[in-house]
Amino acid sequence: MKKIILILIGLYAGLCQAQIKFTNPIMSGFYPDPSVTKVGDDYYLVNSTFAYFPGVPVFHSKDLKNWKQIGNVIDRPSQMTFFGDRTSRGLFAPSINFFKGTYYMTCTNIDKNGNFVMTAKNPAGPWSNPVWLPKVRGIDPSLFFDQDKAYIVYNSDPPANKSLYPGHRTIRTFEFDPINLNVIGDEIQLVNGGVDISKKPVWIEGPHIFRRGDWYYLCAAEGGTSVNHSQVILRSKNATGPYVPYEKNPILTQRDLDPNRKDPITSAGHAELVEGPDGKTYAVFLAVRPYEGNHYNTGRETFIAPVKWEDGWPIINPDQKEIPYHFSAGFMEVKQSAPPQSGNFAYRTSFENKIDQSLLFLRTNDTSWYKLDKVNGLTMKLLPETCMGLGNPAFIGKRQQHLTSTATTEMTFEAKKPNEKAGMLIFQGEYNFYYICKSIKDGKQVVKLYQGNPKSKTMDLIIEAPITGKKVQFKIQAQREFYSFHFSDSGKWKLLKDKVDGKFLSTQTAGGFVGSLFALYATSSGEPSQNMASYKWLDYSGNDAVYNK
Repeated sequence: MKKIILILIGLYAGLCQAQIKFTNPIMSGFYPDPSVTKVGDDYYLVNSTFAYFPGVPVFHSKDLKNWKQIGNVIDRPSQMTFFGDRTSRGLFAPSINFFKGTYYMTCTNIDKNGNFVMTAKNPAGPWSNPVWLPKVRGIDPSLFFDQDKAYIVYNSDPPANKSLYPGHRTIRTFEFDPINLNVIGDEIQLVNGGVDISKKPVWIEGPHIFRRGDWYYLCAAEGGTSVNHSQVILRSKNATGPYVPYEKNPILTQRDLDPNRKDPITSAGHAELVEGPDGKTYAVFLAVRPYEGNHYNTGRETFIAPVKWEDGWPIINPDQKEIPYHFSAGFMEVKQSAPPQSGNFAYRTSFENKIDQSLLFLRTNDTSWYKLDKVNGLTMKLLPETCMGLGNPAFIGKRQQHLTSTATTEMTFEAKKPNEKAGMLIFQGEYNFYYICKSIKDGKQVVKLYQGNPKSKTMDLIIEAPITGKKVQFKIQAQREFYSFHFSDSGKWKLLKDKVDGKFLSTQTAGGFVGSLFALYATSSGEPSQNMASYKWLDYSGNDAVYNK
């Protein structure tokens, strides 16, 4: 009897070990437009980065939960830069695929040359220079590799370029040559308008084609990437159609739920389906976590949900309407040696040897204006360029990944002229930011807090205070709709300004498609300067109440 009990205990422990618990989002903060591919037992994920550099991060996982960044597709200025682009322009909706030993990334550079493809033998890189696809007109291209053919599918113009209503788009395809990286033959229209054009569906986009059994499935987003976002599915016996929509579409949306529900997850869509380690299907998609109404500062994030197949059709998150913050699956977790991306977490980014590949520059990475060493950490020149321009300022940002979070840094800097400023931003766009910094006034060092002004296209001083010494610490606290700014020049934190309006940084107020970043930033405000600022480290911690339950 004792032996039987021990066996049962062992079986129970094994079953517990085989249960993985997911925490949504799996990629917290500004990680929108996810695309995922499975290669053997490995998963690779990419996201949009718009006008930030490096472009299109590449993540690796063994279990769809624990993701480690292994590189960036666009990590060399010789591949591409984004000078002249606003923060929400640049790169839209990458897609990653694998075929016969080669990785493919397709994407759109919205204001430059349009759609392109890049390749690599190793997803960590190096990736090739872009190959532009001028015949592919539209956005959100992705590849589908069939047995003996390949196709590129994308969002495009309405028939004859004549919209029947605002937001009228089509899904189209070309056959694709994966060796010469160009399209073949004539363009074919797969979807006009959306699932039911009589209902005037808008913004059919983010398409992916995949095959299951004898059916080809076309999975796409509808409704626009906001509160009306949804995911729809169509299928055909041929890759080029005709495609018939599922009668119970959409297969994922949150738009019909009570907007006043507690801890809402909204705007879900732009999904891609993938086979999990257990052989079951999962959907990786974007959604957002607003703190009030449609106000959110963390950007569009990457979520996951299980998929159930019913009568040959996939249903995302089938057992409940609301996207869950937690759910379990029947396979083992495989942890990564990497900073966490989901739930509550804290970590330090140091600058002794290299710039962490998750950090973001504006429009390019010009290594001439910064240096790294073990003594001073990150030393940045005060550039004339500002974060309000469309160039490459002395700016290095880290995503805000929680509604409630704190970022701190230690800086050594002494201003010589009033135009010289160095400190830390909470930054959403060119004129939607707050800037706590050290400067000089009447020959004395001061700490100042500025707010961007979208109307005057400059920044306004909110408050200032005296400060002593070259070394100072800055702290920015995000508390959902409020931000607080602190500094320390004596080992004790001093409050500079409490409960500053955080909605000013939300997508709802600022517009665009990006999330907020904590950024180290130094500028000489349009004038030449030889001055420098050194940053020892950047600490981040996030603690959202929903994960403490």
